[in-house]
Amino acid sequence: MMKSAALPAPLHAPTLASATAFARKIRPGVMLCLLVTLAAIGLTSIERDVIGHVWLEPLVLAILLGSAVRTAWTPDTRFKAGIDFSAKILLEVAVVLLGASVSAATLSSLGVGFVLGIFALVALAIVVGFGVGRALGLNPRMALLVACGNAICGNSAIAAVAPVIDADGKEVAASIAFTAVLGVIVVLALPLLGGLIHLNGLQYGALAGLTVYAVPQVLAAAAPFGAVATQTGTVVKLVRVLMLGPVILALSLIFRDRAPSTAKPGLSRLLPWFIIGFLVMIGLRSFDLIPQAALAPMAAASGLLTVVAMAALGLQTDIRAVARAGGRVVAAVILSLGALVVLALALIRLLGL
Repeated sequence: MMKSAALPAPLHAPTLASATAFARKIRPGVMLCLLVTLAAIGLTSIERDVIGHVWLEPLVLAILLGSAVRTAWTPDTRFKAGIDFSAKILLEVAVVLLGASVSAATLSSLGVGFVLGIFALVALAIVVGFGVGRALGLNPRMALLVACGNAICGNSAIAAVAPVIDADGKEVAASIAFTAVLGVIVVLALPLLGGLIHLNGLQYGALAGLTVYAVPQVLAAAAPFGAVATQTGTVVKLVRVLMLGPVILALSLIFRDRAPSTAKPGLSRLLPWFIIGFLVMIGLRSFDLIPQAALAPMAAASGLLTVVAMAALGLQTDIRAVARAGGRVVAAVILSLGALVVLALALIRLLGL
């Protein structure tokens, strides 16, 4: 009598076992990142309750708290996998979800000339910012992080560019920390500048959208000049965010060409998956293929995942190491931002807004 052949194990068994093992491996580090994130959100609530508005956003507080924890205590090896996962994979997912907040329909109110002008301004600001950073002695990765943060959307741009150029935690933390602090100063100082040079609501809204880092900061900076300034600033800001995909694609090409390896790079190296996802989300949003009810949750998820990723980056960074390189980064951020303001005002005058 023939023995029956043994049935093969279910094909999904190894996958489930691997996924379970991976989840168990990253759990301690992810939980630590979540604790830092909750602390940052809690401090933001305290800010709002005590002084009436938020000075430092959860993203900034997360990286500062994470860095403080890392400086006081070095997490052991069981936390490493989860911290690395949070700093890279969760950040990339957040970038994909960010694409859902950008729609081609938001460009219609500006006109083709102004949209092209914004694209040119962002490109020129990156070149100028990179040159300033290199002149001050920053390494190419740090100079690019500062330049892209100033030119596009501050912390979000830095966070998105970092994995493409292989920036390490110290470089990302330093550029984000100083850019974030300066972003708060810009929100407070920009209305004073707008009043000093007698800008109207449309002009000032364009200036805020072209120079302020985060969308909530644009709203805060534009509010003193009224509804027109707020609406214009928001649309202009979204156009700047739209540049994130092309900029990262260009950087992917540049860093691929400079890679020392003789092996031919694959598609993932040429165009990272999260950039493809970012562009796909923009397309879906533009054709109204994303349900309206999903937009707010996607935006909230993107923001939360970015905060968790920033907590992870902070936990990878010793503040004492960042402080040693701080002066040059501060100078690079200030000079790059000053150049951006000058370029923005020139564009506004050139287009006759």
